[in-house]
Amino acid sequence: MSEYEVPDDLRYTSEHEWVKKIGPREVRIGITDYAQSALDDVVFAQLPAAEDEVAEGVSFAELESTKSVSDIFGPINGSVSAVNTELEAHPELVNSDPYGAGWLVEITVSDDTELDTVLADLLDAQGYRSLTE
Repeated sequence: MSEYEVPDDLRYTSEHEWVKKIGPREVRIGITDYAQSALDDVVFAQLPAAEDEVAEGVSFAELESTKSVSDIFGPINGSVSAVNTELEAHPELVNSDPYGAGWLVEITVSDDTELDTVLADLLDAQGYRSLTE
């Protein structure tokens, strides 16, 4: 059994990002508890600007920790609709609350994207737990 928190209501990537549907065409994205633990103390978050495009599988942000710099990859195609500006002053929120106040960005998918179909292709909680065990 994994020692890391893996909420059942989220979808996951093999690169350790989580995705939560928050509207008909919107998702919120962050990194998992497993990922923040591996990074150790996050000291800086380089996030995209609102309206920047995000492509599935392509790096769109970086998190810098006391150990390393890690790329954050787009789990879905779309444009950034919101950025967690709290991380500018408090990047440690990624460590202390990765599924809450430590979220990174919100993305809006294009009109022709079937969001539920795309989300179904990501890992569910059990699949992600299996990946990290």
